[in-house]
Amino acid sequence: MVFLKSPFANEPLPQLHYGPVLLRPPVLSDFESWVRLRQESKNFLAPWEPLAPNYEFSKFNFRSRIKHYQAQAKNDAAYAFFVFHRDHDHLLGAITASNVRRGAAQMCSVGYWIGKPYARQGYMGHALNALVGHAFNGLSLHRVEAACLPSNQASIALLCRCGFSEEGMARKYLNIAGKWQDHLLFAKLSEGR
Repeated sequence: MVFLKSPFANEPLPQLHYGPVLLRPPVLSDFESWVRLRQESKNFLAPWEPLAPNYEFSKFNFRSRIKHYQAQAKNDAAYAFFVFHRDHDHLLGAITASNVRRGAAQMCSVGYWIGKPYARQGYMGHALNALVGHAFNGLSLHRVEAACLPSNQASIALLCRCGFSEEGMARKYLNIAGKWQDHLLFAKLSEGR
């Protein structure tokens, strides 16, 4: 396994455990599991994600993705994790703390996806709680932000269950499914408010 150094923790990136899930940085040997789950979930995820390039499932693209994740973590810019079932070692999805801002802000944005076979079974709630705990305790951040489409009731419910508060609407915030779309903005603070 490749371990990356965080300039703030001065330790290898951790594996995070929470309930039935294990979060760990993705590695090249995850390629086949990732391709299988992403292809199986393509139509399920399409309404909630940016359009994928034609070469999305190439090994070259996956290798580039892993290198990007490693560089981002090394520079304290983002931390990507694959989400696995703790007992069965099945890849369930992924979650990332990205756009890490230091200085007066001390915050990040979180993004996530879950494979269709594992949706609405509570796994992403465990993963989100693990990542938020790491953001506050491991990365010493003060605020974690998230955004989702107003029509994504499952994601809204997830964020609310995990203690995020809705803060407003961002017009044409992200390009999802080929068009600029409004997003609801959510955040959770380290002091729990």
